[in-house]
Amino acid sequence: MRNTALRIAVLLLLLAGCLILATGLGSSFISPSRVAAALFGHGSRTDDIIIWTLRLPRVALATLAGMALGLSGAILQRALRNPMAAPSILGITDGAALGVVTFLWLFSDEANVLTVSVHWQPLAAILGACVFALLVGMLTLADRSRRDPLRLILYGIALAALAKACVTLMMIVGPVYRASQALQWITGSVSAAHWMDVGVVAAGLALSLPVLILMRLPMRQIVLDQQTAVTTGLAVDRSRIGLLVLSVLLTALAISQVGAIGFVGLIAPHAARLFLGQFRPGYLLATALIGGILVLAADTLARTIASPLELPAGAVTALIGAPLFLSLILRRHRRNG
Repeated sequence: MRNTALRIAVLLLLLAGCLILATGLGSSFISPSRVAAALFGHGSRTDDIIIWTLRLPRVALATLAGMALGLSGAILQRALRNPMAAPSILGITDGAALGVVTFLWLFSDEANVLTVSVHWQPLAAILGACVFALLVGMLTLADRSRRDPLRLILYGIALAALAKACVTLMMIVGPVYRASQALQWITGSVSAAHWMDVGVVAAGLALSLPVLILMRLPMRQIVLDQQTAVTTGLAVDRSRIGLLVLSVLLTALAISQVGAIGFVGLIAPHAARLFLGQFRPGYLLATALIGGILVLAADTLARTIASPLELPAGAVTALIGAPLFLSLILRRHRRNG
């Protein structure tokens, strides 16, 4: 337990360092000491405006969205007993993005102003994510070879491509002024962050915490084979459905605010497994912290590496996640001969 607590503390310190560094970086550099002073209410008026109004909402949103995506991937991998499962791989991320783009396409005017309340946007993401999650599940259940984990992955990749194609068609066929909105949700970006967005994601994570606590034992049991899990008293199908629903909701929550930032749900659980161990008490917390660090670092690189141009954060995470996914497939292929 002491070793686990020490490693969690290291992740917390790393996240705090990334938060301070990311808040200070920008068109005008603010030193870590000035950032810390502003955070504790002792900064200058100019620093307070830059940090609290312009930069901190973006930094906080990137961190919280990364936490949600990391947790979603860890839950999905546990529920499906598949290390290659991730929201972006199974089409859930792109389904949520399609839901949001459809919402923006239908309910915004030529000035990019919504004609309905923005509070409906997460619901659109949830609907899109649920539809594509159900499609993946139905195709897998209808396949006689559904025990092959690669079939599930292939269906997810195909449906993710379908969602991307639908968004592209909406950009081409629809009005030109909506193309920029759609592009943001395809690539993933935290550039338009506001404190209200931060509150939505924070509230969603807070509501998911009691569920995760209640499901901590089923999440350990469900990684066993079907027969062994049943003998431990676990209602396997019910628990798996509950975990899948929670994973979809966490994915939709993040995507509704930051766009289709992919591969975080794949990278964070594997990194936490290497750093801490899969069945340690702090595994999910480590996964959430690593997910937050990953998206925050990706967004910071995206807005500083080619300044004044700003790259999409989703492109940075894909540069890390795509090779990892390929290595997992090759490793499984070698293992199966």
